[in-house]
Amino acid sequence: MKAVSLFSGAGGMDVGFKRAGFEVIAANEIDTYACQTFRANHAGTTLYEGNITSNLQALGGFKNIDVVFGGPPCQGFSVAGKMDADDPRSQLIFSFADVVDLIQPRAFVMENVKALGSLEKFAEVRRKLMARFSNAGYAVTVTTLNAKDLGIPQSRERVFFIGFKQGVNPINAASFRKYQATPPTLREVLSPLGKAGTQTNNKVCKAKITLALKPVLRQSPYAGMLFNGQGRPLNPDGWASTLPASMGGNRTPIIDEAHLFDAAKPWVEDYHRHLMKGGKPHGTNDAPMSLRRLTVDEAALLQGFPADYRFCGSQTKVFSQIGNAVPCRLAQVVAEVVYSVLNRNHNYQESEYLVGQNMEFKFAV
Repeated sequence: MKAVSLFSGAGGMDVGFKRAGFEVIAANEIDTYACQTFRANHAGTTLYEGNITSNLQALGGFKNIDVVFGGPPCQGFSVAGKMDADDPRSQLIFSFADVVDLIQPRAFVMENVKALGSLEKFAEVRRKLMARFSNAGYAVTVTTLNAKDLGIPQSRERVFFIGFKQGVNPINAASFRKYQATPPTLREVLSPLGKAGTQTNNKVCKAKITLALKPVLRQSPYAGMLFNGQGRPLNPDGWASTLPASMGGNRTPIIDEAHLFDAAKPWVEDYHRHLMKGGKPHGTNDAPMSLRRLTVDEAALLQGFPADYRFCGSQTKVFSQIGNAVPCRLAQVVAEVVYSVLNRNHNYQESEYLVGQNMEFKFAV
């Protein structure tokens, strides 16, 4: 089945859709470094670099496409941002709808942050978007999925607008139940890479780690704010929180290498316990040397990129590409659900006919 990829970034969704059986024949991305990464890993796909509106004519020329997929920028809808529906980036969800209307694929998948699909603040935006899809001839479902529930070691909630032609959309929560799985722990995923700075894990993030003089405490030692910046500590025996596109500096998640590799007692948990009992915060420079930030390779692994995936650009640009990506496995699950519907409908249309005198009738799908 043929697919067109929009807002492709480094190609995380493309990896998932290819694994599900789709052939991605065309893509569009505006970021120069993400385009370099995309070309380095998806040589068989025609990439249109630049603003999507300037490539509408080229993209609209593709016909007989089975699915259009992509994740328009989410910063304007994210609870971590300004939540501004008038942010120019927020309008790009309608550019996605423009391409769908032009290509008229059998189905589409549009990914974004959970807030776009659930908050009352964006109800009018959703109404306009759904009207656009409906006018283009699609029945649409809105489904929120957490990567963690699908066997991915990261708690990352995302909304998917999934549309099908023919006025029927069979997708619901039950469509994804068979894919539910307990994710591996960070220890299981990261340990094979080896310690930071070694040959197999050498793309180290050198952003300094300092303790907060006025820590914000929560019940979990891996919540709250024990450190300056927004890079929170990760529990090797649990899962990662959402990896942000702002990684590379003090927003990069923190991990205790001694706890991860050497079976040492978890310093973060001990320090949290000390604070919860009323102990005084340590000095800003008193974090142990065993604490360090995630490396590029570890972040890419937690997003599900193949081990041999090539990223282009500076470390900051690479971290941004990784954080902006849809986890490959999450995209694959959605793609497999869509593929199964399209395949079932295709077989139905191809094989089940009633033929009468001088007339041919096809079952409605």
